[in-house]
Amino acid sequence: MRVAVAGGTGLVGRYVVDELAAAGQEPVVLARSRGVDLVTGAGLDAAMAGVEAVVDVSNVTTTSGRKALSFFDSVGRNLLNAGERTGVKHHVALSIVGVDRVGSGYYQGKIHQEEVVRGGRTPWTVLRATQFHEFAQQVLDRVPKPLAVVPRMRTQPIAAREVARHLAGLVLSPAQGMAPELAGPRVEQLADMVRRLLRARHQRRLLLPVKLPGATGVAMTGDGQLPTGPGPRGSQTFDEWLARNAAQGG
Repeated sequence: MRVAVAGGTGLVGRYVVDELAAAGQEPVVLARSRGVDLVTGAGLDAAMAGVEAVVDVSNVTTTSGRKALSFFDSVGRNLLNAGERTGVKHHVALSIVGVDRVGSGYYQGKIHQEEVVRGGRTPWTVLRATQFHEFAQQVLDRVPKPLAVVPRMRTQPIAAREVARHLAGLVLSPAQGMAPELAGPRVEQLADMVRRLLRARHQRRLLLPVKLPGATGVAMTGDGQLPTGPGPRGSQTFDEWLARNAAQGG
């Protein structure tokens, strides 16, 4: 089966491509480097010729609600419209646990993405997953040294590779609407994750945990980003992931 992976050159996308290929499928990467602009739709129809299913793991790095809404609206509609024209039978999108409880600008964009997918004609599956183990490094990358400003947050992180494996299984199965939430094996404090990451990589930075203001901060420090019910769980803990990735810079 030909399966298009929107954002197939990104963190999760690369793993999804690997998992699909290992399962004997034919992944088709949709990315600018492959001649496809997801935001404008340029190149989509040609790239999706013969594709039977889509996994959307595209992403934009922003805290702006306006930018997030614009990106996920454009990409979601372009993928669904191209899918209708080319005969796609299943559309899978990756979302985030807590998007409906944490009122950040980026999360507003992800909620809108879910709405776009639900409103399309193609049978769909949306998977909400918790933050990745890799999120600790992503937080560090946003702040110039020597500081490490980290939002106070409870999360149940999971390895990106395990998320990709789950997505590959979902896209090869019948559409199920909202899939059970996917999370890692244990709850962590993001600041503790960053502290352990710095220690493992022998990096010195001034760690400043900060509670975000208002309802967003309350949700993040509470249960707002934890799964609300039973569902699949990853097996690799953050410390196990760290032991295998400590030598890497990102």
